[in-house]
Amino acid sequence: MRSKLPHIGTTIFTVMSQLANEHNAINLSQGFPNFPIDPLIATILQQKSTENVHQYLPMTGSPALIDQVSQLIKNEYNRKVESQEEVLITAGATQAIFSTILALVENGDEVIILDPSYDCYAPAVILAGGKPIHVQLNNEFLPDWEKIEAAFSKKTKMIITNNPHNPSGRVWNKDDVDQLENILEKNPQTLLLSDEVYEFITFEQKHISIHSRPKLHDRTIITSSFGKTFHITGWKMGYLIAPNNLMVEIKKVHQFNVFSVNSVAQATLSEYLAQTSVKNLGKFYQEKRDLFRDLMSDSKFQLLPCEGTYFQTVDYSEISTKNDVDFCKDLTTKHGVAAIPISVFNHSKKDNKIIRFCFAKNNETLISATELLCKI
Repeated sequence: MRSKLPHIGTTIFTVMSQLANEHNAINLSQGFPNFPIDPLIATILQQKSTENVHQYLPMTGSPALIDQVSQLIKNEYNRKVESQEEVLITAGATQAIFSTILALVENGDEVIILDPSYDCYAPAVILAGGKPIHVQLNNEFLPDWEKIEAAFSKKTKMIITNNPHNPSGRVWNKDDVDQLENILEKNPQTLLLSDEVYEFITFEQKHISIHSRPKLHDRTIITSSFGKTFHITGWKMGYLIAPNNLMVEIKKVHQFNVFSVNSVAQATLSEYLAQTSVKNLGKFYQEKRDLFRDLMSDSKFQLLPCEGTYFQTVDYSEISTKNDVDFCKDLTTKHGVAAIPISVFNHSKKDNKIIRFCFAKNNETLISATELLCKI
C-alpha cells in the first residue's frame, strides 16, 4: 500500500509524553494544563449533563453558542459577524484547519507555511493535493517579509499564519500585520488562514487579530480554540470565522468530517460564555510565565522572549552540543523533565539548539521541574 503521508510518523508530542510516562519525568512537553478547570464551567457542565442536550445539534453548531461567539468577537474586536453565515463550531481548531484546507485548496495549489509551524498544516495541504511552500521565520521567530513575499506565485492559494506563535511564544507587532496586509493586496488570488488559538493569552505585547483588519475579512478564515482559551483542551472544541462564500465550501467538508460537535460541551460553553470574561487570561498566564522565568534564572539555559501562548523557549547551547531531539530525550530520561525540540516544527529540520517548555502547570509542578533543570 502506498502511503499518502509517507514522511509522517508518530508526533513528537506523543513520543515525549510516552517517554515522560515511562521514566516518571515531569511533563513540560505537551501543551496542556494540569490544574483544575474553572469551577463555574464544571458546575454548568454538571447541570447540563442532566438536561435534554444529548442529541445531535445543527451541523453549524448550537445557535446559542454561535450567538455567544459572535458577541465575544464584537466585545473583544469590535467586529460584527453574521452569526448563521460566518461562524462554525468545530471539534477543536485542528479540525477547523483541516476542514478549511480540504475545502479550499485544490490540486496544484501552493500554500505558504511559516516555519517553525504547527504540525497539522502541511499534512492537510498534501492530502488536499496542494503543495506546501515552507518559509523559515528568522532566528528571533519573527517573519522575514522579503522571503515571504518572494515565496508568492500565481499558484499561491493560501498563506497560513499563527499569531500568537506556537512554538516560540512570539507575538507580531503592527508593522508585521501591515506587511502581511500589503503583500495580500498585491496577491488578490491568495486566501489567509489565520490561526489565532492563543489570542487571549498574551502579555506585555497584545495580539493584533485579523478581526481588526476589515480589508482582509473577505478573504480570511480565522480559527480559535475554546480548549486553549478556557484550559479545557480535552474537550476538543473550537470555532472558525469566514466570509459566507468561503464558509459554504468549508461547511460541505465539515458536515462529512464530523457533522456536528459535542452537544453537552456546546450547551455548557454557551452558558459559560454568557457569565465569564477572557480579559484576565493574559494576567493569569503571565504570572506562571514570570514564575517559571524567575525559577530558571540560575540555570544554564538562555531564556528567549515569550510574549504570548503558554510556551517558553530556551537555548541550551551552553549545556550540550547534541541535536535538540537527542537533548530532549536525555533531558527526560536522565534529568526527569520532558520538553519539545523545535527542529521538529521545521520542514528543513533546522536545529538552533532551542527547546520548548510548557508552563501551563500548577506552581508545584513548575517548582519541581525548575529545581531539576537548574541542576544541569
